[in-house]
Amino acid sequence: MMPLLLDSCMLIWIIEEKPIKPAALAALDFANDNRHPVFISPITALEFGMLFSCGRIRSPLSPQEYWRRATHIPGVQLAPMPPELLMASWFLPDSKIRDPWDRIIAATAREYGYTVLTRDRALLNYAKEGHLSALEC
Repeated sequence: MMPLLLDSCMLIWIIEEKPIKPAALAALDFANDNRHPVFISPITALEFGMLFSCGRIRSPLSPQEYWRRATHIPGVQLAPMPPELLMASWFLPDSKIRDPWDRIIAATAREYGYTVLTRDRALLNYAKEGHLSALEC
């Protein structure tokens, strides 16, 4: 199994304790049981800030506490995000992904061989086209 990369929507579902699809839950359990790291992109902190500021995340937690909880999920590590990866996000093959955050997630998954856990249609469609590995959460 490929290492996992949690998209912001997956992190929101974990933090808010919402139900996760069985395949994604099995992948997380497998990673946890086998002590495989699970990654989150540093760009997700920027996305959380934006989602809080425009009211798309409504939580009694501050954005900083929300991020702290995301980074303290057992087994979670920050994925690398070198400048070359940020540039590569604008040169994805056959990409129709418009959201810059999703482009960075896709570039990260492609560069490091991660499977993205997401509900984002653009990323799931990009995976269906064979450009990355993804599981719907």
